[in-house]
Amino acid sequence: MTDRIDVANTKRWVVKIGSALLTDNGRGLNHNALMNWAEQIATLREQGLEIVLVSSGSVAEGMNRLGWSVRPHSLHELQAAAAVGQMGLIQAYESCFKQHKLHSAQVLLSHDDLSNRNRYLNARSTLKTLLELGTIPIVNENDTVATEEIRFGDNDTLAAMVANLIEADLLVILTDQDGLYDCDPRGGTNACLIKQASANDQKLETYAGGAASDISRGGMLTKVLAAQKASRSGTHTIIANGQLDQVLLKLSQGEDIGTQLLAEKPVLTARKRWIANQLRVNGILQLDTGAEKIITTGGKSLLAVGITKVTGSFKRGDAVSCHSADGKEIARGLVNYAADECRKLAGKASDQIEATLGYVDEQEIIHRDNLIVM
Repeated sequence: MTDRIDVANTKRWVVKIGSALLTDNGRGLNHNALMNWAEQIATLREQGLEIVLVSSGSVAEGMNRLGWSVRPHSLHELQAAAAVGQMGLIQAYESCFKQHKLHSAQVLLSHDDLSNRNRYLNARSTLKTLLELGTIPIVNENDTVATEEIRFGDNDTLAAMVANLIEADLLVILTDQDGLYDCDPRGGTNACLIKQASANDQKLETYAGGAASDISRGGMLTKVLAAQKASRSGTHTIIANGQLDQVLLKLSQGEDIGTQLLAEKPVLTARKRWIANQLRVNGILQLDTGAEKIITTGGKSLLAVGITKVTGSFKRGDAVSCHSADGKEIARGLVNYAADECRKLAGKASDQIEATLGYVDEQEIIHRDNLIVM
């Protein structure tokens, strides 16, 4: 294992604050808590750090304003609550940061904004410009327009993708637990806090459980998966207890708090990070063992001859998942042929493409420049 995160030499942070730390047990916003977060972030700005805040709380605030005591399951009701609550959330943040002479900026993102290459680059440029201007971008999912198919699902995932987007040095995920344990600490067992691990250690997923409350969507598993995503841009992650007094300032001073998940894999290029983080995969290509070996260890393109099965409906340029014979995702990429064409080409050599389809666009099903190993 490498050394611990050198927090003192980080410059750009993405800080995700969960609903439990922003609301009064789900009964609307806790304005004293928001004042405290704004004060800590203002101090970090004075220290020269750039901060992007990914904030939950809009649905809980909307529920409070609408008089709802139980989080709805209907997507449209959730969207309505988010629309109502987002007004209060941003107003509260603006008021808090204004007291520290800081401008804040609302940034609402949907998965469509990041799956489209041009919109992805535009979002990246906007966030970087806001940081250069000294503002505090406050990011949330655009719940009001997002459909179930294009939702991030939780703000942990959104925070990781924002970290990739702006190439952050550190992702801080604040929760109501001290960090990641090797078993559920709420179960009365002798749970042990994991102080440090590789973000890509597969054992971490077995340690994580589900969401802790009806107010929040994400559980510890989403935080572990977020750390994996963030690591693709070289971003380290710290999962810490946001109820700890002055937790952000203590982290900035290098105090040993929470769980550190280190990014140890080689950093993907910006384009490959974009491909890897497309959550909306439109199909699956199942591969034989030869193709699996070639793309995972040989760094080669995927050819039709190595495909054994095609699942889903997709068109040229869509993101598809490549699975091993035992069903495990091993890679992801942008496909050169539509699903029906891939079914016709599966198992055939590249020199048979024209005879099979009547034309040939590319020799590869997925070119290695558009293929990333997961």
